[in-house]
Amino acid sequence: MSPFLLTRTLPEDATDAALRADVLHGLTHTPKTLPPKWFYDAHGSELFDRITELPEYYPTRAEREILIARAPEIAATTGARTLVELGSGSSEKTRHLLDALPGLHTYVPVDVSESALTQAGQALIAEHPGLGVHALIADFTGGLALPGTPGPRLVAFLGGTIGNLLPSERATFLASVRALLSPGDTLLLGTDLVKDESVLVAAYDDAAGVTAEFNKNVLHVVNRELGADFDPDAFAHVALWDDEHEWIEMRLRSLTDQTVKIPALDLAVEFADGEELRTEISAKFREEGIRRELAAAGLDLAHWWTDREGRFALSLSVVR
Repeated sequence: MSPFLLTRTLPEDATDAALRADVLHGLTHTPKTLPPKWFYDAHGSELFDRITELPEYYPTRAEREILIARAPEIAATTGARTLVELGSGSSEKTRHLLDALPGLHTYVPVDVSESALTQAGQALIAEHPGLGVHALIADFTGGLALPGTPGPRLVAFLGGTIGNLLPSERATFLASVRALLSPGDTLLLGTDLVKDESVLVAAYDDAAGVTAEFNKNVLHVVNRELGADFDPDAFAHVALWDDEHEWIEMRLRSLTDQTVKIPALDLAVEFADGEELRTEISAKFREEGIRRELAAAGLDLAHWWTDREGRFALSLSVVR
């Protein structure tokens, strides 16, 4: 095979159509919501990279610690010949796995960003001669079809991103991952863990205000792409812990009574003073809960690793 293949499974206009649908649904819903995936234009991605380096934001460092320590064990346990990474981005964390998988035949990064896939894929080929990279421009929360590559397959879903899905969405997602795999294939899942509320809230409301800027970036995206007239300064960043659901919510709170016009949707949205727009949930997990959700999807949790402080976990599950 060619060392680098790029397959588009999303139509060229899929991103625009999805944004329109999400904004129309979310801003006419009660309470108002917008999905967190719209944070991530070029500027939003840069802001998130800055967030991962903040002292308050522990998940990236904690997950990297586990990957470095456990990559040889993951490689020996899985014997993976194909590594699939969902939401791969720059593929930075995956390098620890690639270095530990000497028998790897193909790496399949999956992302909605063609530029990120191309840049990361070409860099990896240069670093790993003989490795095939078959990148997929795809939304992993939709129907996903993997290329024909040799097994065993290891699917990696890192960064705690699964926490952005509601429980029903997680069940659907895990079932869809199981459907892609064969008995003996494995799923490596990164999950942030329940911990002290003050630590959690600080991670999403840093002293430097980077997360606040990141949160408001979704308004800039809607302004640019749909011609809206959001004034980001008319909203305040809010991060709070929901103890009942065990998740962090990020919201934008309107600082005044205001009307936002979105010409591309022929829509005018009223915000009352103090009304909040939810932009993200980030669920935190316990081992028994993860085990239960995985089992319901036909995946048996075989290994559970945490960082030294017990803040974050990587789990390795085997397909029945």
